[in-house]
Amino acid sequence: MPAPAPAAAARLGPPPPYLRTHGGKVARLHMLDWIVLVLLGAIDVGLNLIEPFHRFVGKDMLDSLLYPLKDNTVPVWAVPILAVLVPMLIFAGIYVKRRNTYDLHHAILGLLFSVLITGVLTDAIKDGVGRPRPNFYWRCFPNGVPNYNNITGQVICHGDAGVIKEGHKSFPSGHTSWSFAGLGFLSWYLAGKIRVFDQRGHIAKLCIVIMPLLLAAMVGVSRVDDYWHHWQDVFAGGILGLVVSSFCYLQFFPSPSGEHGHWPHAYHHLILNPEVESQVQPTDRHQPLPRDLSIVPFAVGMEMRTSARALDSMEAGSRTR
Repeated sequence: MPAPAPAAAARLGPPPPYLRTHGGKVARLHMLDWIVLVLLGAIDVGLNLIEPFHRFVGKDMLDSLLYPLKDNTVPVWAVPILAVLVPMLIFAGIYVKRRNTYDLHHAILGLLFSVLITGVLTDAIKDGVGRPRPNFYWRCFPNGVPNYNNITGQVICHGDAGVIKEGHKSFPSGHTSWSFAGLGFLSWYLAGKIRVFDQRGHIAKLCIVIMPLLLAAMVGVSRVDDYWHHWQDVFAGGILGLVVSSFCYLQFFPSPSGEHGHWPHAYHHLILNPEVESQVQPTDRHQPLPRDLSIVPFAVGMEMRTSARALDSMEAGSRTR
């Protein structure tokens, strides 16, 4: 009697979701989210084009608005680099190491939502409040010669219209809110990836998580040092950016303190899906085993079998309820 053929090699859990195999499918599933992102960007551009509310500024109110008009220590163009590009490079580095398309896609999507929602809220409040900046006097009277209404005592500005327009956008600080939105999201992301709350007492992990927040805080401090914002503007901008980044992160990722805080919700649904929980695909000799099996300990010892239907369901990223 011939010996039975050796069983096909099998591995636990779903195949690694590579960018080339899953990227397009994951993006299509979130097409509406990407469309909303474009709309948020257009709204933010519009908010920057309209004229902000010109709050009354009288002769007796200029004592706190006499600071010199200085250049920005952190230029406007540097903020997207710090708050968006740097986190994206870190996300890409994690993908190169772990090859998880769900993680890369959701991290980028969550980051962009964080900064754009924060940008819309910040600029809408700026336009509505119209608080003058600490250097408003020199924006209004660039030659140092003031002019006031004889009856109301309101300032009559004769400076450049664009400079005066920016002078009414002190509250809240856009530099600060954007920095905390992007770098705050990065801080949440790193907390999940390095398992900072694993209760093993590694303070070095906590230092890594704090570093993006420290960088964002220093951006805010520079706004006060440059006399472009009052301290209240910076404080409010930091809180706004941090709150929005927290909501956006938790929309896509579990809490870093949770058992499955390492990968996004969508990836956990892919693995923890009751329909495919016991389904196992044959190993492809050209595909490496998942490098992080800590999130699927339940799969060890389960019956291993192949199911094309389960694979299609996982690749589509669908959820079984």
